[in-house]
Amino acid sequence: MGNLKNRDIKNAKPGDKLADGDGLRLDVDKSGNATWIFRFKSPATGKERYMGLGPARDVDLEQARKAASVARALMRDNVDPIEHRKGEKAQAKAQAEGSITFEAYARRFIAGKSAGWKNEKHGQQWLNCLRDYAFPTVGHIAISGVDTEAVLKILRPIWTVKKETARRTRGRIEAILNAAKAEGLRTGDNPALWRGHLDQVLAKRRKSDVKHHPALPYEEMPEFWRSLATDTSDGARMLRFIILTACRFNEAAAMDAAREVRGNLWTVPATRMKAEREHQVPLTAAALAQIPFRRVSDVTLSNCIARHTATTATTHGMRSTFRDWAGDCTSFPREVAEMALAHAVDDETEAAYRRSTALAKRRELMEAWSKFCTQHEIPQWVSNENCQHNFEVTH
Repeated sequence: MGNLKNRDIKNAKPGDKLADGDGLRLDVDKSGNATWIFRFKSPATGKERYMGLGPARDVDLEQARKAASVARALMRDNVDPIEHRKGEKAQAKAQAEGSITFEAYARRFIAGKSAGWKNEKHGQQWLNCLRDYAFPTVGHIAISGVDTEAVLKILRPIWTVKKETARRTRGRIEAILNAAKAEGLRTGDNPALWRGHLDQVLAKRRKSDVKHHPALPYEEMPEFWRSLATDTSDGARMLRFIILTACRFNEAAAMDAAREVRGNLWTVPATRMKAEREHQVPLTAAALAQIPFRRVSDVTLSNCIARHTATTATTHGMRSTFRDWAGDCTSFPREVAEMALAHAVDDETEAAYRRSTALAKRRELMEAWSKFCTQHEIPQWVSNENCQHNFEVTH
């Protein structure tokens, strides 16, 4: 270095490339903007690279030479100066963003995820949960500083008194902290992790803590149906369809029969399915007879159930009624009943089964279920002494 003088820089003209030596030069573009450039061969790849050191209006000759000297020193240590600078910028950014609060990051996380959630209310549910239980304790803490002590401070007051809320809160905190780690804003283990961490200090949930939807015993279905069949209300019509198809309430409530029903097959789009996969439902004659039905609320359906049975039962519980009947009173393979409920079937054998004959077998199963519910036609199948008021479907 040392070839250039300050007057050379002052008198530089558009298009000039003025070399100071040892890779440092001043490039002037057509508009007269002068920029310091350091040319070198990367010690990592051996390829020629050009590193900008700043405009001449901001960086004088002496400063440019010092910057070039620092770059050469890195090269002597086999470090590419451009990659080194990128690393420094990334580290500075991570440190700056690491100071983002848990609340700010959580809101950003929810906003980013909301587009992929099929239920618009899902994001608001996340936000409300965190607002009520997490933000008051850790909302102001840097996302990088949330530790096990802070997580326990959130969970302990609600762990045994609001069990389901506590479970969801923990899971949501875990997901947010996992995302922060993926973005380089945290390091180390997740303090909201359950298995092998929080399960060592918080009480495990008992099976009795898991609340299932009350279901009508399948032995009571024929009698229940005889009463339901006389009900001409909109709720009864929709409920009969849900029972005969073993579908979820929201799958039926948003059904567009004109688009989704073709012949005796109902195709529920993936956007309305819990597993986010398209689901095909074979429709029996009895199920088709309920279409079209006027959409009513789940509360209306619950009231409808209560009118026709003294047994406590829910709309969603009708799926359990179907599943119990299929398991106890028929010999259809388990995977057929699971697929009828749109449950995930991951085993390779079952997956192959699904590709080949499952729809046809599910149609047989739903025909048998329809006949059992309506009791219009009792097939001549072998009776099962364990299924009172029922018949066994052999397959």
